[in-house]
Amino acid sequence: MRLFISVDLSEAVRAVLVDAQNDMFDSGVRGSYAPEDNLHLTLAFIGEYPDAETVIEALSEVSFAPFELCTEGIGCFGDLWWAGMRPSAQLSALARRIRHALSQHGIPFDRKSFSPHVTLIRRARGDAAGVCIGSVSMTVDSFSLMRSDRGRGGMIYTELARFEGRF
Repeated sequence: MRLFISVDLSEAVRAVLVDAQNDMFDSGVRGSYAPEDNLHLTLAFIGEYPDAETVIEALSEVSFAPFELCTEGIGCFGDLWWAGMRPSAQLSALARRIRHALSQHGIPFDRKSFSPHVTLIRRARGDAAGVCIGSVSMTVDSFSLMRSDRGRGGMIYTELARFEGRF
């Protein structure tokens, strides 16, 4: 199973991201646009791992208080365009706690430094200069363990478990 841990985005955040994608398309940017249903904020990428139950057990030990998250800016890593999130100590702490829990249970994960972003388009060609993203916030009150499967129309993401914050 190909696994990752993410924050599911609110409808308001998704709407702002889809608007930015539409603006990019209208500006002539071509590539592989992320479908609205696949927009998410990855906290940790595990990749191929056969035992979801061990991951669920590890993640059940992670506690956090709900917090606010806000969109901020557009950028790129090479030909991958993304929407950024305003720096947040609470978001960074949640990612650290999740990664620590995975490490404590011997679950391998991508150890690249955490850079909060939502992928909008892969293999982008064209210029998105002038495209902006609206500022919208949401409450992060849960995170999810997700499975990723390749389908005919692209990647299909399935939630395996959801972990709630404690108020």
